[in-house]
Amino acid sequence: MYNFDRELRILLFDVIEKIEISLRTKLIYHISHEFDPWWFQNTTIFQDSGALIETLASIKEEVKRSKDIFIQEHKKKYKDDLRFPPAWKTLELTSFGSLSKLYGNLKNNIKSKDAIAQEFGAVNHTYLPSWLQLIAQIRNYCAHHSRLWNRNLPGTPKLLSKPPYKWVNDVPTDTPRLYMHLCIMRYLDNIIAPENSFSVKLQELLSKYPSVDPNALGMKPSWTKEPLWN
Repeated sequence: MYNFDRELRILLFDVIEKIEISLRTKLIYHISHEFDPWWFQNTTIFQDSGALIETLASIKEEVKRSKDIFIQEHKKKYKDDLRFPPAWKTLELTSFGSLSKLYGNLKNNIKSKDAIAQEFGAVNHTYLPSWLQLIAQIRNYCAHHSRLWNRNLPGTPKLLSKPPYKWVNDVPTDTPRLYMHLCIMRYLDNIIAPENSFSVKLQELLSKYPSVDPNALGMKPSWTKEPLWN
């Protein structure tokens, strides 16, 4: 059971890495074009300025700790500029959790918020924030070697009634279980990297450990036949 859970975390970490890089890229590209490279410090485009201050405090620590050459050179060249480095430098150092908070906290009338959601197959800003929040939580579990099997996970994702891409016909009702999160990650992974092997690797992992009960993850016997996982 321990080995299964460990290998599952490694598999999910690989999938989440792709989602994180894609989210970072889209935030930098879209919002910097709509506003400027320091949009993440612009309180007027965020819903909750208090939450933004907390997020920026975390980002500040991440930048401060960085030993990356591009950050050291920026500080040396622009030592009189009290702003953060521009988005393409600062967000390169920003955690998935902070990235998801920045996106979710954007005002709903920001065009980029919908544009990013559409590119992720989430139609509009209504759904994607809850997906990213849940994935960030899974990432924390993976990073801290916490158990995923047979665990009730916090939060409930908002689900599209008619997703534009392949989804599951039998929508899970046991949303605290991991399977719902796996479906969302698979959905995003299919858009980011259409030739991904997530489904194959997950099935191989379950086959490798036949004593592990998929029901404890919220999976039904027919999950492999779903369009999403086919």
